[in-house]
Order: sequence, then C-alpha cells, then structure tokens
Amino acid sequence: MADSPNPVHGGGTDAAGWPRSWILRDSPALLSDPLVQSVALIAVTSVIFLLFPAIDVWFSGLFYDPGNGFPVARLAAFNGLRAIGNDLTFLISVGLAAALLVNLALPWRRSLVAPRDALFILSTLAIGPGLIVNLILKDHWGRPRPWRIEAFGGDQPFVGIWRITNYCATNCSFVAGEASSAIWLLTLLVLIPPRWRGLAMRILFVLVVLLSLDRVAMGGHFLSDMLLAWWITLAVIAVAYRLLYVAPPPALAPDRLEEGMTRAGNAIRRLFARSPAA
Repeated sequence: MADSPNPVHGGGTDAAGWPRSWILRDSPALLSDPLVQSVALIAVTSVIFLLFPAIDVWFSGLFYDPGNGFPVARLAAFNGLRAIGNDLTFLISVGLAAALLVNLALPWRRSLVAPRDALFILSTLAIGPGLIVNLILKDHWGRPRPWRIEAFGGDQPFVGIWRITNYCATNCSFVAGEASSAIWLLTLLVLIPPRWRGLAMRILFVLVVLLSLDRVAMGGHFLSDMLLAWWITLAVIAVAYRLLYVAPPPALAPDRLEEGMTRAGNAIRRLFARSPAA
C-alpha cells in the first residue's frame, strides 16, 4: 500500500527512513516537532530544578556514604562503563572521519558512509557535546561538582542550575559532558536499516541511561546536569536532522553532497598527479 499523502493518517517513512509520525505536518508543534519538544523539555526541567533545587542534592545523596564519599567512583565496573562511553565517542568519530577520507581518496567508488549521514553524526557531536556543552557551559558556568559541595564532604556551596559563579574555573558540573555524548549516540540510528531501527533505538536508550547515570552515581554530576545535557543535545540533533533530512537547502541535498565529495576527491587526485615527484 502506498503511503498516504497525509502523514498523520498514512504512516510510512521520511527521507532517512524514520517514521513520518516524527515530523507530522498537521499536528501541534509540541506533539510533532522534535526541536519544539526539546526546547519545551529544557524549559520544564529548568523550571522544576529552579523551584525545587533540593531535588539535585536528594538524588545525589542516594549514592553518597557519609563515611565513604561516593563509593561507586572507586569501583572498576563504573569506571569501565565510563571508559566504554568515551571510547565509543572516539571510535565512532574517528571511524566516520576515516570513511570520509576513503571517499575522497577513491571518489569513483560508492561511499562507505553517505556524506549526509556522516555530516549529521559528526556535526551534532561537534556542536552539541563539543561546543555548547563542553566549551560554553562546562567551562563558563562554574557549578561545583557534587563531590565538592559541603553536603557531600566538600568545601564549596551547592549552586543551582543556570547560575554563573566562580567556584569552579573549568570542566565544571553544569552540564554533563558524558550524558551529552551518550544521547548523541542516537544519531547512529540513521546508519541502521529501518527494519532494525526500533530494536537499535531500545538498545541505545538503555546504554544512554546507563552511561549518564554512571556519572551521577560517581558524584561527578547532578541529576539536572544530566537531564539538561540530554535536552540541549537533542535540540542540536533536531536542528541538524531538519536541515539534512526533512527540509534540506539545495546545498545540503543528498545528491549535492555526494557530488561535492566526488569533485573534492577528483580535485585532490589531480593536485597530487601534478605534483613533482620527490
């Protein structure tokens, strides 16, 4: 059966193989637009933790032992889980960069990874976890980490969300870098065949939760750091998805990106062909 022209009633998939219900055109934006949903989650989470900041201290306190600090921070399993998250981020980014280099070196061959998919995954990593979370928020908001505050044996006061202070100079608690990188892993779904995407999403969701809560349990971040890192990164992903898959401008259309990669590869080969032999 052909897809219905009305995505609300028709089902089917969009250009990237995602369910059309993810980008419904005639539904309220809060129900259909991932960017609006992400911004709404940022707003709601912010209001809750601004009105009830004690939630952060209470939740972190679940993992705190007055005589032993945050015990799981010294357990190999939790540190190993953290290493897995960091390794995944590194290997995925390096692997995709290598695939793009192969595309440039062999422009006549089919791309190992579609340029649009590689651009989507790498750009969201650079802008979300990289620029916004780590370079802007973590390095300039100055929120002390849970293990450093007085409630958990430290010497600094508890600082609520969005409050800029000088208690921490760099790589601070607000927001959670690992949680941001964890939720970014959902971008890998564009590489999964549509029929396996539902299962892959469930597996990735479990991994996202484990990687994110791991740092909260270790006393490295508050619950609000984790949640806001998720929603901010999802907002970046939603913008990139719209620009690359839902309504791409001509310069970002899939065929233009493929042609651009081929032209760049051929230009590089011609440049090296004209270079004098060593």
